[in-house]
Amino acid sequence: MNILTTAQHAVLDIVTVIVFALAPVVLGLEGTAATIAYILAAVHLLMTLLTAGLPGVPGRLVPLPLHGLVEASVGVVLGLVGWLAFDGTAGAFYLVMAAVILLVFAITPYTKVAI
Repeated sequence: MNILTTAQHAVLDIVTVIVFALAPVVLGLEGTAATIAYILAAVHLLMTLLTAGLPGVPGRLVPLPLHGLVEASVGVVLGLVGWLAFDGTAGAFYLVMAAVILLVFAITPYTKVAI
């Protein structure tokens, strides 16, 4: 399904980075749950800045289809982590974020650059 342009996707990527970065403070995530959130914020920001076809830094290294594959993989793994490794707030947060990431993956045309 091609609902989002790559430019809209890039905006959602930045929102995702902010959500992951703020989640430990806002939701009170601690320990491993907080560490995972901070790591995912950094990785998501790096992937967004290095992806060809997304607005940002020139000279990108990551092809758009690979960006999509990584996002889909992160969404699946994050869902499993939220379901199997955490309970309460952390588990719910990671399950919701997995669903959001997979939804964005499903509605982004990773073969077209439409900025």
